[in-house]
Amino acid sequence: MTATAGLPAARATRLAGYLFALAAGATWGTTGPLSTALYREGTAITGIGFWRILLGTLALLAYGLLFHRDLFRIDRTALLLVGLGGGALVALFEVAYQFGIAGAGVAGAAALLYIAPVLVALLAKPLLGEALTPLRLALALVVMLGAALTVRGGSHGTAEGSVRLAAGVAGGLLAAASYAGSTLLARFAVPRYGALRVLLLEIAGGTLILGIILPLAGHPPAPPPTIGGWIYIAALVLGPVLGANFLFFAGVRRIDAAPTAVAATIEPVVGALLALLLFDQHLSRLGWLGLAMVVGGVAGGYLEEAQETRTPPAA
Repeated sequence: MTATAGLPAARATRLAGYLFALAAGATWGTTGPLSTALYREGTAITGIGFWRILLGTLALLAYGLLFHRDLFRIDRTALLLVGLGGGALVALFEVAYQFGIAGAGVAGAAALLYIAPVLVALLAKPLLGEALTPLRLALALVVMLGAALTVRGGSHGTAEGSVRLAAGVAGGLLAAASYAGSTLLARFAVPRYGALRVLLLEIAGGTLILGIILPLAGHPPAPPPTIGGWIYIAALVLGPVLGANFLFFAGVRRIDAAPTAVAATIEPVVGALLALLLFDQHLSRLGWLGLAMVVGGVAGGYLEEAQETRTPPAA
């Protein structure tokens, strides 16, 4: 009687986990459209990432002061490894991904970003000792080919000519590399320090680094010139920076990490659909095929990882 009664509750918990993960992916998918709207408001590409992680840092600090004081129990190793190292990766991502969106379009930049799980799979063997199977290699090729088709078959945002598109592709690839680095770092740091503390250290470190480097590079992070620009920045903070991460954490608490990650791969699809509806950024049939290959390849990689985790080692 008790076991039978527990089945509906377990199913409801799993369903809630998938819904949280899907919501996280959909929220992350708004990054490209919101950034595109900011370009049209006259906000500089180099400043968008700075303002969104600065406000995200302030929001997390306020949350910690009000509800979670142990968030600030941070040792020196965490400061150096996560705050400085992870912050550098976040700083690179915030600038590179904006160039990817502006040059390669929302769908193209999102597809390029999803090369990151491929890089994680390839680098996890030498760095973390994780297996690199023939299936993972095949899925990696599928994802990379899909990303190329998506870029080739899509609108290129604000791009004008091959130089801007090349910069967008380079930005998307750099964003993928930095995201892959953040993922590998998270696999080491999150079990030790907790996901929320790692998020705070990374975006605080990224804010500090961008606040120093951008002025030295001649691109000080000028604030958005319009009220609409600030509204879009606030939406980026509440959505992709904070909201999506809290939704993802809620999903992971209810279902395994791999299914959560699979559900979150809806991100590039949502981004592409919003870009089509809001900014008329089209994808050709080859572009949509490429996007499907990216999502399918990444999801397949996560599912294989989950299968490997569940399979006991041979005696």
